Amino acid sequence: MNKSLCLHIIYFVLLVTAPNELKAYKFGLGSCLHQDQDQPIWDAIDRESVDSFIFLGDNVYGDTRSGKLDRMEQAYKKQKLNLPSWLSAKEILTIWDDHDYGLNDGGSDYPNKAAAQTLFMDFWDIPANDSRRQREGIYFNHLQVIEGLKVQVIGLDTRYFRSKLTKGNSGAYQPNQDPLATVLGANQWLWLEQTLQSSSADLIILLSSIQILATNHRYEKWANFPLERLRLLEFIEQHSKSKTIIAISGDRHRSGIYQYNNFIEFTASGLNKAGSKNNESDPLLLTQTYPENNFGLLDINPRTKELRLSIQDVNGLELESVMVPIK
Repeated sequence: MNKSLCLHIIYFVLLVTAPNELKAYKFGLGSCLHQDQDQPIWDAIDRESVDSFIFLGDNVYGDTRSGKLDRMEQAYKKQKLNLPSWLSAKEILTIWDDHDYGLNDGGSDYPNKAAAQTLFMDFWDIPANDSRRQREGIYFNHLQVIEGLKVQVIGLDTRYFRSKLTKGNSGAYQPNQDPLATVLGANQWLWLEQTLQSSSADLIILLSSIQILATNHRYEKWANFPLERLRLLEFIEQHSKSKTIIAISGDRHRSGIYQYNNFIEFTASGLNKAGSKNNESDPLLLTQTYPENNFGLLDINPRTKELRLSIQDVNGLELESVMVPIK
């Protein structure tokens, strides 16, 4: 064979088999997107030229008191028409929360959860060979390389396996101290532990539909299951010694940035479902929460080994930001 031709073949093989390495990368972040309300926020997100968008749950509102999925099917059909055409060219990563699960504040005892998972998989075009098509729950693991920096996105399912919530006399959720109570369930915990233990990533982005760090508010949060929350925080601390781990959450119809030791949680909510204007505080909240319609940005800079998280309003105005070093 001609030597020059041989070199060209070798170069081509190396090119097509090399890891997919991306240039500096920007994620858009958001949750709480009602299919029956206007969605002007997509114009501001489009101007940011995001490379990927992460949907953090309540991506449609199709839940009913009965838990039947007729409304969910219609919600997905309408939402498909609402989403901007440019979004189809972006990488989309997604988890669900209660309103696209099928039952408000629903958990493992929801009888239609398997059917709801099928609707979710179909709407988001999850491939037939994806592990989420073969098992219970929509948790996933996604690894990509950005200019030599290994970035791993781990999406958690806080619905399918979650134990029952405990309500107090005031109607607020109370801590469930039962040692058998769980958010993730045994199989997902085992998967998460194995995924983190085997990870070679420099940066891990943990997706949780409900907040991990917040403790003060009366609604759904990991703090309703304090033993599970402690287990997760200890596990994060253990694996943060050699890599950077951050969390992104949704659900609350208000955004905010929280910190526990060196662990940052960024809540991005909601895209077109604003929260109440009352002030909300928390011991781990860095400054304040933002109840207006908003989205988040996660901008990764491999050269400086840092990432930037910011909250943007519906016009693209930055409300707050934080820099996080990458180990």
